[in-house]
Amino acid sequence: MAMPLIVGISGATGVVYGVEMLRVLKDLGYPVHLIVSEFGLRTIGIETDLSMEDLKVLADEVHSNKDVGASIASGSFQTRGMVIAPCSIKTLSGITNSFATNLMIRAADVTLKEGRPLVLMVRETPLHKGHLELMTKAAEIGARIHPPMPAFYHRPETITDIVHQSVGRALDHLNIEHDLFERWSGS
Repeated sequence: MAMPLIVGISGATGVVYGVEMLRVLKDLGYPVHLIVSEFGLRTIGIETDLSMEDLKVLADEVHSNKDVGASIASGSFQTRGMVIAPCSIKTLSGITNSFATNLMIRAADVTLKEGRPLVLMVRETPLHKGHLELMTKAAEIGARIHPPMPAFYHRPETITDIVHQSVGRALDHLNIEHDLFERWSGS
C-alpha cells in the first residue's frame, strides 16, 4: 500500500482545489490524511454545497486541526508528503515561521524537517512585499510554492478542466501519476 498523503484545506478562497485534490486522490487509490482548518470549514460552506461529512468520505483519516498530538504531527509517521490547497497567507506565515499553533502547521513543519515534499497552493491576490517574502522564505526552507494559476494551452472547456490542471501540476510535485490534463508536447 502507498504511503499516505496529507491534504490540508485552509481558509483561503479556492477550496475547490482541495476538494478536487481529495476526489482525484480517492479515484487514484492514494490514502489521504485530511486536516481542515476552522476557517477552511467556513469557506467550504461559503463556496460549495458540501459539508465536512461529504469530505470525510474522501479521506482515509480525518484529523482535528486542534490535535497537535495526532500521528501526522510526528516525523516517525511516514507520509508521501503534504499539500495545502488552498493555502492562506495566515497558514503560510505559520509554516514559514515554524509557529506550529495547530495541526496543519505542525504537519507542514514535520514534512519539511523530514525532507518530504510540501506543496503550498497559496491563494491571495494581489500580493504585497510581505506575502512575497513569506513565499520566498518558505521556498528557501524546502516548500514548493504552487499558486493555482491555470494554463490554457490544453484548451479547458469547464471550470473542472481549469482546476484539474492546477491540481495535476501539484500532484506532479508529489510524484503522483495522473491524467488530469493534456501535457504540453511542444508547438
